Amino acid sequence: MDTKLEGCAAAAGMMPFERVTLLFCLSKDPEITVQSAAVIQLELLPEDVTDAYAASDGAHPAVLNMLSRIAKTRSVKPAQLTESVQLTEPARLDESVKLDESSGEDEAAEEEPASVEDEEYLSKYKLTQLMGIGEKIKMALTGDKEWRSILVKDANKLVSGGVIKNPRITEAEVLALAKSGIQNDEIIRLICANREWIKNYNIRKALITNARTPVQSAMRYLDTMGERDLATFAKSKNISSVISTMAKRILLNKKK
Repeated sequence: MDTKLEGCAAAAGMMPFERVTLLFCLSKDPEITVQSAAVIQLELLPEDVTDAYAASDGAHPAVLNMLSRIAKTRSVKPAQLTESVQLTEPARLDESVKLDESSGEDEAAEEEPASVEDEEYLSKYKLTQLMGIGEKIKMALTGDKEWRSILVKDANKLVSGGVIKNPRITEAEVLALAKSGIQNDEIIRLICANREWIKNYNIRKALITNARTPVQSAMRYLDTMGERDLATFAKSKNISSVISTMAKRILLNKKK
């Protein structure tokens, strides 16, 4: 239990996605003290942290649902959050833990219970906290979609890169990664190196707009784009000026 409570305290130093997910998992812990500590930390999360989690590709519906209910409680009954931080009696601690379950009959009727898939996802996330690098790499190379969605965000490039080498990964997953703001050059490099994926027009298009894509690769993909997309790239301020300038040149040549 002490280790889990230390996890609650250490969560403040984590990135938004890892911080929110860890606290959510701990809020479901069998130990009432751990639950309460995690719920209080969730209640006190800054808006920029919850917003960053909500904007991430791996944001889980069950977690978003809980954050939404906490936000509603803040706006409707702000005094309750102040009280929950000061709770010390067991009965009141239990009341704080139940904050994420229901604030009334009407709300309870609207909310759907977490599915088996939700629980499995969260269990897998918990397991990654206990796994060694070797175990993570093996799971990245062989695991299912839920394992891949968790491990592709791992800070170790051997782990996250293993997800891209997983033979079960789909083009839809690759496209989502190419579109995302994932801060991992190795993942983008591996996508660019896969000839089958690069045959997919939408993947090439996503790579052009991804700041992590090597400029030489992005410029090569530009030659394969249609005029409408080239016109968009030529006007875009969200991509490298080198890329937008090249898009203008290609577009002009096509119109000659």
